[in-house]
Amino acid sequence: MNEQVKQFLLELLSTPSPSGQEWHIQRKWIEYIKPFAYEIRTDMAGNVIGIVNPDAPFKVLIAGHCDEIGLIVSRIDDKGYIYVDALGGISQKLAVGMKVDILGYGGRLTGVIGANAQHHGGLKENFEFSDLCIDCGAKSKEDVAGFVQVGDLAVYKREPELLLNGRLSGRGLDNRTGAFIVAETLRRVAERGTKVGLYAASTVNEETNMGGAYFAAAGLSPNMAIALDVTFATDYPGSNSHHAVIELDGGPVLAKGAPINRKINRLLEQSAERQNMPLQYELTPRKTGTDADMIRTTGRGVPIALVSLPLRYMHAPVETASLRDMEQEIELLTDMIVRLSGNENLNPIDDEL
Repeated sequence: MNEQVKQFLLELLSTPSPSGQEWHIQRKWIEYIKPFAYEIRTDMAGNVIGIVNPDAPFKVLIAGHCDEIGLIVSRIDDKGYIYVDALGGISQKLAVGMKVDILGYGGRLTGVIGANAQHHGGLKENFEFSDLCIDCGAKSKEDVAGFVQVGDLAVYKREPELLLNGRLSGRGLDNRTGAFIVAETLRRVAERGTKVGLYAASTVNEETNMGGAYFAAAGLSPNMAIALDVTFATDYPGSNSHHAVIELDGGPVLAKGAPINRKINRLLEQSAERQNMPLQYELTPRKTGTDADMIRTTGRGVPIALVSLPLRYMHAPVETASLRDMEQEIELLTDMIVRLSGNENLNPIDDEL
């Protein structure tokens, strides 16, 4: 991964994109893909789709969501303290002591989520977001009236950081890394050429309702699709040992289960074999919990696979992943797509591809 590509990744991770307010990151995504996308489309949900070879009859959709979890303003009291609810699967236990950026209707406002001093009893044992508030330094409700109103969104004020051994940490790696991988795959496929139409989507709203994925797939009716997301790494102290062992630097993770088309998985495995690339596996017996679930049920049904990036500390402001795993995922997808003939038979009942 060269420096220019890495800087694009860091720029995405530095751009607030709470679910329902993704337009800032989508504009940056558009600027990045402009030089190599044959065509760029948007839709009323807020998705962006970059296309290579749009005249090909066989259409492949790859989708990674660009939204992140966050907070939504629920009320402002007379003293100017701001109260919030969860936007997506965000934990109140990790909020204490964090700085936040409120993306207010009147501009961005920085605040802190304080806590009762331990000397005075500290926080109660089982607290909720309703027990916390954001302090922006205001003395009254009028102080913040020009900036913030009920329904505005907020994210933790946390910049991405490079750690030892090619590890990357920050908020919202779930799943802005996926949107990054989609863009990079589009670029490399455009450079190498392909016989199929590639539709690379940066989707919205996955963390709250998955509606973006439905809009994207329903509007395209692809012949096959691959959702790109993150999954739980289990290689750190305290992780759930009952799940499959998934490690950073262990390679991309393929899902196996009822929603997944086994023939697409086989194409991905053949790509990994050609590149001598390690793969890992996770089980999704009923649903994947990702955009894949929405995509596969659009139109007449879409054959789907799920490729995930191993991620530590899911939905924490210090999510941590491996640049090596990202690079391998991009190469896995690129190699598979450029080798497609457009005549693949993905019907699981038939024996041949």
